[in-house]
Amino acid sequence: MADPEWLTEREQRAWQGFLTMREEVTRRLNRRLLLDSGISEPDYAILATLSEAPEGHLRILELRERLMWEKTRLTHQLSRMIKRGLVERRPADPRGVYVALTAEGRETILAAAPLHTAYVRRSFIEALSPVQLDALATISETVLKHQRGKPEE
Repeated sequence: MADPEWLTEREQRAWQGFLTMREEVTRRLNRRLLLDSGISEPDYAILATLSEAPEGHLRILELRERLMWEKTRLTHQLSRMIKRGLVERRPADPRGVYVALTAEGRETILAAAPLHTAYVRRSFIEALSPVQLDALATISETVLKHQRGKPEE
């Protein structure tokens, strides 16, 4: 077996910086959402995605694809949110089930979204120059395109 091709110092700095940034931003966003709105970042992701759907509901498979989550993660998260009255399952047809916002879920996302957006702007967007923001968008798009062109390992 050949020796692994270790990351260079430059590559390690970029990779570790990305990982640390991702964890710190996610942790802070989650804490802010809990304090401001009483919901977690995964709650927010589901509520926001459903609120953007034409009728406030999506098939479970479509919701999973939009969020890019594993089936078990979505199933467990939805179960917690159903117990709290934020979403509900609705039969669709023989091919599947819809997940829909409840009235409480809609009120929750309408209250949380402006606070969340303001926090994202203050803690993330304003930290970057317009050039850095464009570079980050380009980098994100490039990496995602690269990942989507490869089979999962």
